[in-house]
Amino acid sequence: MDTDTAVIRPGARRAGNTTGTWTGEASGAVDGRSVAPRDARELSRQFFRRLAELEEGTREYQYARGTLIEMNMSLVRFAAGRFRGRGDDMEDVVQTGMIGLIKAIDRFELSREVEFTSFALPYIVGEIKRFFRDTTWAVHVPRRLQELRVELSRAREELSSRLDREPTVAELATLLNIGEDQVIEAQIAANGYHSSSLDAALTGDGPEGGEAVLADFIGVEEHGLRLVEDFHSLAPLMAELSDRDRQILHLRFVEEATQAEIGERLGCTQMHVSRLIKRIIARLRAGMLDDLDRV
Repeated sequence: MDTDTAVIRPGARRAGNTTGTWTGEASGAVDGRSVAPRDARELSRQFFRRLAELEEGTREYQYARGTLIEMNMSLVRFAAGRFRGRGDDMEDVVQTGMIGLIKAIDRFELSREVEFTSFALPYIVGEIKRFFRDTTWAVHVPRRLQELRVELSRAREELSSRLDREPTVAELATLLNIGEDQVIEAQIAANGYHSSSLDAALTGDGPEGGEAVLADFIGVEEHGLRLVEDFHSLAPLMAELSDRDRQILHLRFVEEATQAEIGERLGCTQMHVSRLIKRIIARLRAGMLDDLDRV
């Protein structure tokens, strides 16, 4: 796997630079792989405190950092499980997630007053999502066009929600502050994005021994992880919403009120409620995507 960051396979010991490797174990050292999940949280805090006191690059620093990586490998496997069934080697997915874990460890500070697992999940999941983004192009497309395709998709969603119609090339270009020719180029490049048929045969392990197709695996994910990930990712974004927007989301997704019922309580039409919900969700989605891009 081509990456600027060296990744360690579970149980491995390698010497090298400090971007993604660790060396040696001290006498009587903690084996991070054998730590029970209930103990990993407190031990992680202890090792992060130790890491902050040590000089980067020293043997002791590498040991503390390496132990943190080992103790949190289960978090990477947990996150990778969300993406099983996509046709890629799960070991590659796990190794990609390890890059996110290492980045999270190197950037985490106890002063943030947030659990490391909550801090690390967006890094891990974001790295895995980028892996799938970069490896699902049927033809070679320049990176700038791959990234522009993502921006174009976001812009189209935002404008569609705002205008209640499909935006024009000119409107997309204005929002993105690029030329219309670049919008068209990105739209053409998007045709090179690989999209598998839901009926494409994958294995012989389908229901009742029949042939499995891609549709059999769509939506297979760790729901517990998704709840944790989405909760922590949305919390700061929710805080930025108005009281009314938060009330609408609470009514719709917590109390499970219909749009018509929400309209009655707010004194507006069901159509207006529908537009408000679309706008709020588009804002939250854009915020989450921006967070991943900054990782």
